[in-house]
Amino acid sequence: MMQKCQKKRGQFPLISVVLFVLIIFSILCIEINIHKIHQIQPQPAHTDQRQSSFDQEFLLRPSALLNQTLSKTPPPVPLNKSSTCSSTVKYSGRRVFSTVRTPEHAGRRDQPEGFDLFSGKWVFDNTSHPLYNESDCPFMSDQLACHKHGRPDNDYQYWRWQPHNCNLKRWNVTEMWEKLRGKRLMFVGDSLNRGQWMSMICLLQSAVPANKQSITPQAQLTIFRAEEYNATIEFLWAPVLVESNSDDPVDHRLPERILRPDSILRHASQWKHADILVFNTYLWWRQGPVKLLWSDEVSGVCEEIDGLGGMELAMEAWADWMASNFDFLNKQAFFVTMSPTHHFKEEWEPGSEGNCYNERQPITSESYLGSGIHLPTMQVVDKVLTRLSSKVVVLNITLLSDYRKDGHPSIYRKFWETLSPETLSKPASYSDCIHWCLPGVSDVWNELLFQFL
Repeated sequence: MMQKCQKKRGQFPLISVVLFVLIIFSILCIEINIHKIHQIQPQPAHTDQRQSSFDQEFLLRPSALLNQTLSKTPPPVPLNKSSTCSSTVKYSGRRVFSTVRTPEHAGRRDQPEGFDLFSGKWVFDNTSHPLYNESDCPFMSDQLACHKHGRPDNDYQYWRWQPHNCNLKRWNVTEMWEKLRGKRLMFVGDSLNRGQWMSMICLLQSAVPANKQSITPQAQLTIFRAEEYNATIEFLWAPVLVESNSDDPVDHRLPERILRPDSILRHASQWKHADILVFNTYLWWRQGPVKLLWSDEVSGVCEEIDGLGGMELAMEAWADWMASNFDFLNKQAFFVTMSPTHHFKEEWEPGSEGNCYNERQPITSESYLGSGIHLPTMQVVDKVLTRLSSKVVVLNITLLSDYRKDGHPSIYRKFWETLSPETLSKPASYSDCIHWCLPGVSDVWNELLFQFL
């Protein structure tokens, strides 16, 4: 028995040595793996420098990388027309794009000294205008084809914008196409910007042979292509610039407007390759409060903010993207100010009832300022663009369009919903006093754009 006990005591140190060796081996293996992690592979030439720094930081801290991997939240579900808020709270005051960086070599591009192209009057001119015929534009929208849908007068087509103390360069189709040769011109925004896009196509399509032009609807992005000039004129539906549940170009009339004020890549990924960009956003912010669903919110809780505050957040996101990503040296960007409405006839004819329905003459008083111009909105646009301090040219179409109470489709357009006999008996009740007949006011916006290209 003693011998057996002694024999066991003699084996114990051997077992300890084996265990010790196994522990040392395990530690060495861990160190080797960590060493491999530390050996960072060279980054490809196109890799974003900020992303490289981010990756390197975590590679040098394996424990942090592990924690990040374990706690990583999935990307937010894209907003669509079915998106909802689980609950709504008051706006917290959160801002992501609070500081807009000024791009290098930037500076506001002014108008020629002594000239204000946006201050003037409308002149009746049935010699040089209209610049095209409604029936000659095969791509004309039924929402804007007023003559086709029964408007009895054509006077709205003959008005020409005359700035004070200077003249607009006369519209030249060939010159405009040469400016666009080999380029992508993209309009980005809401239905008012879509109207300007349609105007541009109608202004230009007659100079391109029918077999050398085409239009390709791609849901959110629609493209008119002119093969002869290797150029495109495009429209991107993005009514609030940032991602929203109203980004469907057709089905976007929703009872609750939800947007991600910190997410602009859905739209920017499509406009970033364009050579000339024309932006707008306005009316969609005048329809009551909006809901903010931040990208890092995983429970579906939305914050509610008034439309003007939501617009400022969205424009800050847009301005931040422009300052960080837009090539101001080789590309051009424009921002179109608000397009006014004419819902209250008493504003230009005191004591009267109605709206733009049956109006056939512009307002001649240059001091006129209708309620369709929302000054706080104009101030937000100016504030953000001033902070951006870039070569984004402002097309200030607001005042000159405010005079044109006669230029809206009113009842002379296609209405996709069925109108009841009672509604039809009251034309002013369903008149469209927001959009513009073509040919008409939107053509002048493009004449102004032509001056800057």
